[in-house]
Amino acid sequence: MRHPSVLPALLIASAPCLAQSNLALYGDIDLGIRSLSGLSAGNTPAGGYTPSVSSGVDNTSLWGLRGQESLGDGWKAIYRFEGGLSADTGAQAKSDRLFDRHAWIGLASPYGTLALGRQPNLISDALFPVDPLGKRFASFNPNINIVGLSNTSFGTHAFGTQYGPSGYADNFYRLDNTIKYTARVGDWQARAAYSAGEVAGDAGDLSSHGVALAYQRPAWAVSGASMQFRSRDGLPLDAWSLGAALRFDDWQLKANIGSNQADTGQNKSVHQRVLSAGLSRTLAPGWLLTAAYYSARRTATGLRDDGFDRAFLFLEKTLSPRTTAYLEADRTSWRGDAAGQTASLANARHGTGLTLGLVHKF
Repeated sequence: MRHPSVLPALLIASAPCLAQSNLALYGDIDLGIRSLSGLSAGNTPAGGYTPSVSSGVDNTSLWGLRGQESLGDGWKAIYRFEGGLSADTGAQAKSDRLFDRHAWIGLASPYGTLALGRQPNLISDALFPVDPLGKRFASFNPNINIVGLSNTSFGTHAFGTQYGPSGYADNFYRLDNTIKYTARVGDWQARAAYSAGEVAGDAGDLSSHGVALAYQRPAWAVSGASMQFRSRDGLPLDAWSLGAALRFDDWQLKANIGSNQADTGQNKSVHQRVLSAGLSRTLAPGWLLTAAYYSARRTATGLRDDGFDRAFLFLEKTLSPRTTAYLEADRTSWRGDAAGQTASLANARHGTGLTLGLVHKF
C-alpha cells in the first residue's frame, strides 16, 4: 500500500505556525549580457574586449528569510537571514558564509528596534536614501565600495587588512557581532551601533562603533553617518558620509560626499574620498531613466595619488510588479597608477561597459 507524501502533510500542519510568525522567503535574481572594453569580467582594469554574463548589475542577486511574531503591547520579535548569490554560476556570493548579508534577530517596540547579529554598517544604512544610483550595481558603485567600505581595494593598492569584525580584509560593509538600535521620532531617524571584535584580552581590537541620523520628508531627505573601526593591531579607520535627496514632479536629484582614512602601519595611511551626484526621471508609466557620476580620489603614504571618475546610465522598464528589464551603460577614467598592469602591460586608461539585463523578484 502506498503511503501519502509526508511533505504535504508537514506543510499543512505547519501552515498555522508560518502564518502566526509571518515567515517570508524572498529574493532577487538579476542577470545581464555585458559587453566590456578596458575592463575584466570582474570590472577591474584590463586590456581589450571582454564579453560576459553578469549577476547583480541592476539589483544584487540574493535570497533570504525574514519574519516577525507579535508579543503584544506593540512589541514584536523580528529576524532576517540573507545571502548573496552569483546568479550566473549558482554559487554563494561568499563561499564561507551562507548568510553573508544579514543574520540577526531582534525586538521591535514603540521605543525603537534593537537587533543583534551580522548587519550592514551604519554608513550603508545612511546611503540608502541618498546614493545617486539608489545602490544599483553594488559591486561597481563607488559609494558602496569606497564610502560604504564594501571593497576598498582598487587599482594598485588597498588598506590590506581587516578593520572591524567583518571577517574580510578590505571589506567592512557588513559586520559580525553587531548591536544596532534604531529609533524614529516623527521625520527623524537615529541609529547607533557597536560591533564587538571578540579579540581575547583587548575589547577595542577589531571592534567598531558609530552613529547615524536622517531626516526624511516626502519631497526631500538628508542622511549621514560617522563610524570608527579598529584593526587587530588597534589601528583606526575613521569614516563618514553625508548626502541629500530632492524630489520634484517626475525628477529626483541625489548627491553625497563620503570620506575615510585608515592608519595602515607605522607612519602609513590611506585616505579616500568620493563625491557623487545623479538625476532620475520617470519618462512614462513604467519607464525610469537614471544618470549618476562619481569622482573617487585616493592618497596613500609613499604612493602616487590616484582614483577614478565613473559615470552610469540606467534605463529601466517595469514589465510586471516583480519583473524589470534594463539597459545599463558605464564609463570609467582611471587616474594616477589606478589602472595598473596585466602581464607587465599597462591596462587601458578608460573602461566602458554595456549591459542588457532582467531582474525578477520573488
